[in-house]
Amino acid sequence: MSGLSKLHVAVLMGGWSNERPVSLMSGEGVARALESRGHKVTRIDMGRDVAARLAEAAPDVVFNALHGVPGEDGSVQGMLDLMGLPYTHSGLATSVIAIDKELTKQALVPHGIPMPGGRIVASAELYNEDPLPRPYVLKPVNEGSSVGVAIVTETSDYGKPIRFDAKGPWQEFAQLLAEPYIRGRELTVAVIAGPDGARALTVTELVPKSGFYDFEAKYTDGMTEHVCPAIIPDEIAAACMDYALRAHRILGCKGTSRSDFRWDDERGVDGIFLLETNTQPGMTPLSLVPEQARYCGMDYADLVEAIIADALAGRDLAGDRA
Repeated sequence: MSGLSKLHVAVLMGGWSNERPVSLMSGEGVARALESRGHKVTRIDMGRDVAARLAEAAPDVVFNALHGVPGEDGSVQGMLDLMGLPYTHSGLATSVIAIDKELTKQALVPHGIPMPGGRIVASAELYNEDPLPRPYVLKPVNEGSSVGVAIVTETSDYGKPIRFDAKGPWQEFAQLLAEPYIRGRELTVAVIAGPDGARALTVTELVPKSGFYDFEAKYTDGMTEHVCPAIIPDEIAAACMDYALRAHRILGCKGTSRSDFRWDDERGVDGIFLLETNTQPGMTPLSLVPEQARYCGMDYADLVEAIIADALAGRDLAGDRA
């Protein structure tokens, strides 16, 4: 990206969430891209001493390549705000809302963005009765990358009701979000900020070779086919891109975001449902945002520099939501 002066960038990666391995891959990719453009890079695998290490490094900007809690939920964002360090991706308020799937619904659905219904349930309740008619989906309220997602069907081996000893997210999380299962196709849209405002890139369809698009399918080479751009009707692509851009703006996202959808292709536009908006999408070799950026003519290093340029364009430290 022309015009970006040479910077000292701290790339914050790793941490201790379930998504640590993905974050390390994202961070290393970002660091190498920045070094290829002549920037000075300090790699920081986040530990409890992260504030001291950032203060010692004294970077011009922080590239937040963390995924999951506490790098994506507002905790790290609040720390960086207090330290006065500019950083990539969304700020504190947006991060708090977008990591929480129920809060995201409360923010987006009143603005006409369709999302699945459902409710929060205590995991212990699942051993007594199903929270929704089968098939339904159970997922953690504040995890990403499809961590801990279970699809409960009439034929699943979880039992009916779910057995206490059945392996699933109910063994790891005290509360889960239960949503109706939406048949159909998995679509995703990246949104990237630019000097003229944010724009949606394109639509990718994700076709797992088996099962569904879970954590393993996302990050294991060859387990999921990415159809970019998706072979779908123009009106479906336009609607998904519109919903993704609107979600990015309503939530107050910065840098880049990625919105994931289920599309029931038997229902046309009425079958589109936004599942979540990811404020810090992966930047690994298999990640979707770099892939869509390439399709739109932006290489990986250009993408990284564009995200940094947006971080340096100004941030309201008191709160980043409009």
